[in-house]
Amino acid sequence: MPGTLPDELRLELVAFRRDLHMHPELGNQEFRTTAAIMARLEAAGLRPRVLSTGTGVVCDVGTWDGVRPMLALRADIDALPIPDTKAGVPYRSTVPDRAHACGHDIHTTTVLGAGLVLDALDRDGLLPNAVRLIFQPAEEVLPGGASDAIESGVLEDVGRIIGVHCDPRVDVGRIGLRAGAITSACDRLEISLDGPGGHTARPHLTTDLVTAAAKVATEVPALLGRRVDARSGLALTWGRLETGHTCNVIPQHAELSGTVRCLDLAAWRAAPDLVHAAIGEVAEMYGAKTVIDYVRGVPPVVNDAESIDLLGAAMAERRGSYAIEDTEQSLGGEDFSWYLEHVPGAMARLGVRTPGDTRGLDLHRGDFDADEEAITVGVELFTAAALLEGNRT
Repeated sequence: MPGTLPDELRLELVAFRRDLHMHPELGNQEFRTTAAIMARLEAAGLRPRVLSTGTGVVCDVGTWDGVRPMLALRADIDALPIPDTKAGVPYRSTVPDRAHACGHDIHTTTVLGAGLVLDALDRDGLLPNAVRLIFQPAEEVLPGGASDAIESGVLEDVGRIIGVHCDPRVDVGRIGLRAGAITSACDRLEISLDGPGGHTARPHLTTDLVTAAAKVATEVPALLGRRVDARSGLALTWGRLETGHTCNVIPQHAELSGTVRCLDLAAWRAAPDLVHAAIGEVAEMYGAKTVIDYVRGVPPVVNDAESIDLLGAAMAERRGSYAIEDTEQSLGGEDFSWYLEHVPGAMARLGVRTPGDTRGLDLHRGDFDADEEAITVGVELFTAAALLEGNRT
């Protein structure tokens, strides 16, 4: 099958990825990243456009016949607000407290590379149908930039969408596939608790807000565990609890922040009402007034079986069936799910671990890095999928 990655382009893509890695940008601020993508696509003679949100890019490769729907390849382009703590690499982030610690620079580079290879095939008359490249901003910003991209029209005339996500638990050269749900839903929860405050010598005359906050932190997750089917995987986990200033003053204000994650779509839809009710019950027992800000995030990514078959066939064509492994459903959230509310599609786990590496790196860590051979694997996976999809439609 044509569409393998030439050595010259492979080296260019590694350099492109490293440039992105050195200049990470947060969601909806990816102006430099957007300009870099635009410049390289325009240099190839393509006609990309910036999304209406001001960052992000969409670009069609090949000529659409107006009949057969296109296959879309999706990448996310934003970084995380954490410091890059890697040592000994020349491409470490140059921006304080910003890092591509989730692999979005790899995602972006693979879709860019696939677009360039597919464009070369199109010029040789070997691309059976047009393919759309989507470089989406703000994946890390709830409820995700995918919704804005969809409103910008990126799915018009698209019949299927595929993407990859870096997985440091999978060796480079391999992908993980799963039909059905592969990620969880993820929402954000902010709670304020208030009371009159007072002296710690007289807690009976006021609202013991520290105890109230502690009870909300411990008892609300336990209550939720008894109000939904355990198989739904509904989990409330706190990341922040702040209250008080000194040892002998009962405070007037407390705050808790956390995430609500859920493996099941139906339970996710019921979660806001369940969470509000549980918080209200616990806080009322201790006389605390509550303000709850429940921010809807993303539903689970539910992979379409036919799209998984396409990715599996593409990987088998490139690397053999031995390069495919089953993967589990994770509790991480991904706004790729919003695309799947409109068209069928699937996301694969792209292996980025160097074989034999025992460091146990994970995503969203400052020392996260990827084996750059994953770029070649991702490009060739996408190009094979585009050729297979175009020939069968």
